Amino acid sequence: MRREIRLRRGADFERVRANRRSWSHPLLICTIGAHDDDDGLSRIGIIVGRRVGKAVTRNRVKRRIREAGRAIYPDIIPGHDIVLIARPAAAAATALELQEAVASLLARARLRRAPTGAPPPELPS
Repeated sequence: MRREIRLRRGADFERVRANRRSWSHPLLICTIGAHDDDDGLSRIGIIVGRRVGKAVTRNRVKRRIREAGRAIYPDIIPGHDIVLIARPAAAAATALELQEAVASLLARARLRRAPTGAPPPELPS
């Protein structure tokens, strides 16, 4: 992913994780926060802890999640920070399963545009 669409600073991760709006999937947890800058971009951060496996496994999971984020990024509604946290089951998942998990979580969080280009559904009040 391009540098400007990644979360890199620890303070950004902490701000998003403190938000407490999250959705879960057997492979991933997705936490959403509002993006502070007015650049109109959404940013994605990935956390893969030691419980997922050793360094080689964690890096492979990170690469697969990063690729899933890259593939779905054009469909993400701008202006949000997204933190994806890998669960231990992600180590055994294929790239396609991780991509489907990311797509599912973003759809549940209402951050994914409709494939027809229609505006996203309104949030309940």
